[in-house]
Amino acid sequence: MKDIPYKIYLTEQEIPTSWYNMRADMKNKPAPLLHPGTLKPLTFEDMQPIFCDELIRQELDNDTQFIPIPEEVQSFYKMYRPSPLVHAVFLEKALGTPAHIFYKFEGNNTSGSHKLNSAIAQAYYAKKQGLKGVTTETGAGQWGTALSMACSYFGLDLKVFMVKVSYEQKPFRREVMRTYGASVTPSPSMDTAIGRKINEEHPGTTGSLGCAISEAVEVATSTPGYRYELGSVLNQVLLHQSIIGLETKTACDKYGIKPDIIIGCAGGGSNLGGLISPFMGEKLRGEADYRIIAVEPASCPSFTRGKYVYDFADTGKVCPMAKMYTLGNGFIPSANHAGGLRYHGMSSVLSQLYADGYMEAISVEQTSVFAAAEQFARVEGILPAPESSHAIRAAIDEALKCKETGEEKTIIFGLTGTGYFDLKAYEAYNDGTMTDYIPTDEDLAKGFATIPELNL
Repeated sequence: MKDIPYKIYLTEQEIPTSWYNMRADMKNKPAPLLHPGTLKPLTFEDMQPIFCDELIRQELDNDTQFIPIPEEVQSFYKMYRPSPLVHAVFLEKALGTPAHIFYKFEGNNTSGSHKLNSAIAQAYYAKKQGLKGVTTETGAGQWGTALSMACSYFGLDLKVFMVKVSYEQKPFRREVMRTYGASVTPSPSMDTAIGRKINEEHPGTTGSLGCAISEAVEVATSTPGYRYELGSVLNQVLLHQSIIGLETKTACDKYGIKPDIIIGCAGGGSNLGGLISPFMGEKLRGEADYRIIAVEPASCPSFTRGKYVYDFADTGKVCPMAKMYTLGNGFIPSANHAGGLRYHGMSSVLSQLYADGYMEAISVEQTSVFAAAEQFARVEGILPAPESSHAIRAAIDEALKCKETGEEKTIIFGLTGTGYFDLKAYEAYNDGTMTDYIPTDEDLAKGFATIPELNL
């Protein structure tokens, strides 16, 4: 490798002007979304009541390799992009490893995470279509925060359903959303038919992303001039997030960095899919090889313990069905789970790649995740988001393996955002009250029981 700076910034002219669509290079395309009523592949017309028209086209496009980024979105990106690829020299020194560690930092915007990359694109297409507003769900709050910023920028109304446990644990994240003009409702709520049903069936529930999605879709489809927007999982979201990987690849090429291992946290798949996209493209085309690792929480282990089947994307069973690694649409993570990444399923694109052996997955316990987060914060000077810290945990572990073997591997991981709104979780870790929860096979069986039996 050439001598490289601690922080690698691209020039404004090097910001990508097109998103990369991994599906175009996949021999085995991800299975299509199914209509929950007919069980047939969703058509453009089927999806129109839920999503914006242009986003539907992107969702269904398996063949176009590069899709131009609209000028208005490019202009917004320049507020906070390009984001730096950072050489973690202080972490390397602290670990005493011969490994070279880099992280792509996506927390240098007010929303505090990578979610803004897709939020601004989705808000743009909603505005272009002439909509009055949109609805969405949010778990830890990063997506709701990002979409509230984007909707404010384009003058759109936003209704957010926030998973109840996060709504209570993260009041300041909620207030950022309200500052940008969004209304925020804890989910499951009594404001929707689906929310009332879930509360009746599960009194005192702390909620789940599946619940919040159901409520947001119900409001979107029953309110004229509104559509629903999702922050992860969908093909369109991975497409927008490819800007992370494209910038990372440009920075690597510029300084002769050849990663051996690429690591990303995995909840629904937006960050992981975005980071790995151009590298996975090379792997799919047979041009290069990389070890790609998805890291998920042990308390919500979709990849490592889930089933690869068609399942509903939401608890209320009103959304399209997707073939994915899933814990069941009725799975609700333990209330002690503080690290985000709590969706019951995984992106269909990433699920197909995992099933085909192009990537691997591991699960980690949350106390070890927060130990890695604090170790990183103390030497690299950034308080990381709990979600990102799953990737940090794996990166540290891989670097320590290099210390044992003497191998000089290059590791890149995604630092999806900052953890300044997650201090209740850090407090629990520092006070020693944080515990690990790993669902038993019996616990998982309850979620699996909600997966529909299909004869396809």
